[in-house]
Parts: sequence; structure tokens; C-alpha cells
Amino acid sequence: MRVITAALIVPFFLSACGKEPKAVALPPPPELKTAVVERRPVDLSYSADAVVEAVRQSTVAAQIAGRIVDIRFDVGDHVKKGEVIVRIDERAATQALAASEAQVREAQAALRNARSDFERARRLYAQNFISKASLDKAEAAYKTAQERVAALLAGSGQARTERSFATIVAPYSGIVSARHVELGEMASPGKPLMTGFDPSTLRVVATVPQTEVASIQASGKARIEIPSLKKWIDATRMTVVPSADPRTHTVRIRLELPPDVGVFPGVFARAHFLVGRASRLLVPREAVIQRSEVTGVYVLDQSGRPWLRQIRLGTASDEQAVEVLAGLRAGERVALDPIKAGMAAGAAATH
Repeated sequence: MRVITAALIVPFFLSACGKEPKAVALPPPPELKTAVVERRPVDLSYSADAVVEAVRQSTVAAQIAGRIVDIRFDVGDHVKKGEVIVRIDERAATQALAASEAQVREAQAALRNARSDFERARRLYAQNFISKASLDKAEAAYKTAQERVAALLAGSGQARTERSFATIVAPYSGIVSARHVELGEMASPGKPLMTGFDPSTLRVVATVPQTEVASIQASGKARIEIPSLKKWIDATRMTVVPSADPRTHTVRIRLELPPDVGVFPGVFARAHFLVGRASRLLVPREAVIQRSEVTGVYVLDQSGRPWLRQIRLGTASDEQAVEVLAGLRAGERVALDPIKAGMAAGAAATH
């Protein structure tokens, strides 16, 4: 028996009643910015997860004991080389220096007397008024006074140096990344005070298998992707660390970053080591949309309406486009604004 669907009954009923069915008017195709999927040469790369680290990063520690009386910078502050960052109470060090300098003055006075006695002894010995033993004794006393002055001068210099440790200055220009003390706390030798890094000397460190090192070194070129900033940067220098991990059989590679790239130590990055060049089917990165575990793009049909299509991406890519392994053909047009295209596709589906 033939089954007649409702889709066939309604038009028949309307025509029997002398009424023509009304066609559903679809909305006009939206104005969307699009791009053509094309096949073109692209650099082949081996990608590895990496992390940004500072070439110059240090923790300044106290070298004397004392109460912290001044903290001039905090986390995130920019510090210039030579600027005072922390001051420790220097009164004890100042008193120790004063005592040492007083001993130096006393020893210098004794040295002047010993020198006078020695000069007098030499004149008397030349006139045969004293014995050689008396001359030798005066000379020994003079040399002893000289050595005492030298020793006390060294001690005074050490006391002066220790007093200078009460004022902690920045060893280089940079940014404060951590403050380890509070005002009024007691400092002791070796206690961390502040940690900082130089933002002009940053690098990315990646770990790659030993089997990839030869091809990476042959090219000598790499690009760095910072996903959080959506930024790609050319590495200024590549250094393969000449040691391998015997457990994982991997090698660390350092990629130097240019100054002022706007990243900080610890930021996640991705290193793309160039290993060749080939022709690949590419789709613009901004056209790709991620929905849960589904990767897709909005493809425009002949009428200009967008429809979501699932695709599978490859590994070849650059900052503008990424390789497509399945789901697209060369010459198809894709929407560059997936959100706007999705709204247009939803409106068309409701009609």
C-alpha cells in the first residue's frame, strides 16, 4: 500500500480548495568576510611544547644581620641598575666601623713613634753609641708597628664593606617578580629579600627527542608561538644543550627571544623547528572553531549561506593558516568570523 506523507497532503488539500501554497521566504545570505581554501607552499616544522624563562634572574639576599627599615619596590615594579631596593639598619655596622677606624689611628700613632725610635737608633749605632742588638730591636718594633697598621686597615676596610651591605641595590635593570620580606622583619646573612629578572633577556626552552636533533640543527631556524598572546616570534638564536636525559632520551634546546616581546618567565610557549618545505592545503586560523572535541569551519554554499563542517587538521602551519587533512577542498570559501557565521546558520535553520 502506498503511504502518502503529510508533506504531500497539505499542498493537495490547498489546491483542491482553490488556494496556492505560500513559499517560505528564507532570509538573504549574510554579509560575511570569507577566504578561499588554497594549496600553497608552507614550512614543515617539528613542534614541541616549551616554556619561557629568564636568562638573567636572581634573588638578592642579605649579607648582614639587622632590621629591615626601608623597602622601596614591590612585585611588578621596574627597577634600574644601581637603584636602592632595600635598606637594613646600619647602626651596628657604623659603630663597628668607628671602632675599627679608631684602632687604625692608634696604630698609626704607634707606627710614627716606632719609626722615630728606629731612625734614632740608626744614628746612634752609626756613632757606636748603641749595640747592633739594640738597633735590631728598634727595627723589629718598627716593622711590627707597620704590620699592625696594615692589619687594622684591612679590618677597617672590611667593616666599611659590611656597612655598605646595609644598602641593597639592583644588580641590573629589570622587574621585581617576588618580595620575600616585610618592613620591620629581621634580616640575616643569606635570607632572600627580592627576586627579579631582566625582561630584555628571555628565552624559550623546549625538550625534543634525540631523533629530531639532527634535522633541527641542519635547518637552524625556529619560530616561537605564544598561544596566550596569539603571537609568533622568530627566534634570534638557537642553542642545543650538549647533554641528553638518559631516561627519556630527550635534548633541551634554547631559543633566544628578541627584547621587549611582552612575555614573562613561566609562560607556556610552543617551539616550531623548521625541517623542510612542501605544498599543503591550508585554511586560515581565524576560520577554525573548536566545539568540545569537534574541530570545524563554516563553509559557504553556492547561495552564500554558511554551514558548519567538521575538519581534521594537520601539523604544518604558520601564523596565518593551518594544514587541513580532511573535510575541505581547494577553492571552497570559509567564513573568517565563526561566531557571526554560526548565528547566520542558526537563523537559516529556523526558517
